[in-house]
Amino acid sequence: MYVQGTRAKATVTGNATFPVNKGGLCVKGWTSTATLAHPDRLLAPLIRNTAGEFVEATWDEALERCAAAFQEVQERHGINAVGVFGGGSLTNEKAYLLGKFARVALRTSHIDYNGRFCMSSAAAAAQKAFGLDRGLPFPVADIARTDVLLLLGSNIAETMPPMMQYIEAQRANGGKLIVTDPRYTPTARAASLHLALTPGSDAVLANGLLHILIRDGLLDHSYILERTEGFERVRAMAAAYWPGRVEQLTGVPESQLSEAAHLLGTATSAMILSARGVEQQSQGVNNTLAYINLALALGLVGRPYSGYGSLTGQGNGQGGREHGQKADQLPGYRSINDFAARSHIAQVWNIAESDLPGPGKSAYEMLDQIGTNDGIHALFVMGSNIVVSAPRAQHIQQRLQSLETLVVADFFLSETAQMADIVLPITQWAEEEGTMTNLEGRVLLRQRAFDPPPGVRSDMHLLCDLASRLGKGQFFNYRQEGMAEEVFAELCRASAGGIADYSGMTYEKIRAGVFWPCPSLDHPGTPRLFQQSFPTPTGKARFHAIRHQQPAETIDSEYPLYLTTGRVLSQYQSGTQTRRIEQLCANMPAAQVEMHPGVAQRYNLTTGDQVILATRRGSATFAVKVTPDIREDTIFAPFHWSGKQSINRLTHPALDPISRMPEFKICAVRIVLPGALQEEEEV
Repeated sequence: MYVQGTRAKATVTGNATFPVNKGGLCVKGWTSTATLAHPDRLLAPLIRNTAGEFVEATWDEALERCAAAFQEVQERHGINAVGVFGGGSLTNEKAYLLGKFARVALRTSHIDYNGRFCMSSAAAAAQKAFGLDRGLPFPVADIARTDVLLLLGSNIAETMPPMMQYIEAQRANGGKLIVTDPRYTPTARAASLHLALTPGSDAVLANGLLHILIRDGLLDHSYILERTEGFERVRAMAAAYWPGRVEQLTGVPESQLSEAAHLLGTATSAMILSARGVEQQSQGVNNTLAYINLALALGLVGRPYSGYGSLTGQGNGQGGREHGQKADQLPGYRSINDFAARSHIAQVWNIAESDLPGPGKSAYEMLDQIGTNDGIHALFVMGSNIVVSAPRAQHIQQRLQSLETLVVADFFLSETAQMADIVLPITQWAEEEGTMTNLEGRVLLRQRAFDPPPGVRSDMHLLCDLASRLGKGQFFNYRQEGMAEEVFAELCRASAGGIADYSGMTYEKIRAGVFWPCPSLDHPGTPRLFQQSFPTPTGKARFHAIRHQQPAETIDSEYPLYLTTGRVLSQYQSGTQTRRIEQLCANMPAAQVEMHPGVAQRYNLTTGDQVILATRRGSATFAVKVTPDIREDTIFAPFHWSGKQSINRLTHPALDPISRMPEFKICAVRIVLPGALQEEEEV
């Protein structure tokens, strides 16, 4: 897109020649310039005084206090007593530099980011099955040319509207769309077949579809033999998921199961795309692997206009996890436990391999253990609003209150920044240069439209300044002008030979977008993966026998409904930006809870009524929206609001054992009429 005008009167124009969205933006994109000159914009560092109030400070004062606080905490509690929490919206350069800052300047192992709450399950599953995780292993435009698309737990029409053009083209070309979702969303309404499954039964559904494919002879046996391993164990597992049992567990009729299986099994080309509905569960990795099994059994992965992919949830959700701001990873998507990887990164950073910390705790675990003997006592947050976005949010808020020092870098006083001891005002997207990696692995250059306002600094400049004050300035000695490009060049060297190899990229080369891996300057990039082999020890993809398990919390007489969460069209993530944009708030001013008419009737509720939702972790208040477009055993609420409208006060922190993803998408809930909850608590 193009940005025109001054910061105060900037407008956005779509770029019709751009190969991904072709000039299309969602309402959040069209209104994004409203934050640039917003009256809430932070324009000077803030320090909390002895009275507990924020006062403006100079950058020198703020950064000196940061450095002194971090050093004091580490002297008293150990090196790992300082934690760093990043975000999936940071550019590749900032994500890379934040990881380097944590491990070189602070020397802490505790760094993670909000992408742990987003795509970590799909990433872990792809690594296990294919040896490589890239959201889509093919260009997004290929979607328009597939015969059958199975879309799992995604409401693209509201969460990624520009992508709907490819689904509309796919349907116009005679293709079929199958959507799995407990809600009959705008995306589901575009489908040929909607499978309204019981929340938490995703692996059951996948195994049930595989059972039918095996029974009816619809597998690609030559592909299974030549390009995969481990299928016989999966075949044996699928035998236990006969259609009658699957209907009972998922609520999806046998006739629909058979129709979906035969659409996939008889298609010339087919894609299976997963999203947060399948992945944000304590069984998210297994759910994803079960659907990858389907893709492999049908011989889809690596074939034209076919395969498995996961839809990225944040602006740089792909690049954000590739370059070192995740607890267990180093730049280039390398494992931090791999000695060769550690040695390579240490050489790039000019430090000893032994000086690199080991893996730290995952996002929720790091936050949950704040203040404990093994936990952190000071936290540096950049690009995230964890008070709103973390599960069991009130508990996390309490943990944050126990910190000795909380430092937040943001451009608004978010709910997390309001709790901070030091707040650092940083640049917004139109005021900085850097690269982003989209869901298809295409690396894009985002160019600066305006200089930042006086008093505001880029994240990279403040990281380098703070590193210098921590006595590590020699490792962060980049030029002031053109810093992003210099950091990117270092990132490319660091990624060389890794899974996500950017070493053949330059700013000039990627102006039109280049797909990773791109291992040399004369390499054109790799739009399509897995066409010949997989980056596994045998060169083959791996099946995984998946036996479904119950969610961490199931419904009962006390909490009789499933609660699931997600996004709505006119808000985004924790709402720090979008809840400040007048047009978006006019479209969706407050959170609404969607419930089936049968549920509303039982509680004598109508649309617009106020109601309290309660789980074993807390309660929140919402306006009711009665709709037939949801299962009767399920209610839905968006997660973009804070305070009494914060649905993450209710969500369950149970973690996937592999990805450490919290179970955002499922918990047991009850409806409480206003006044009743207080009466219960008083009793």
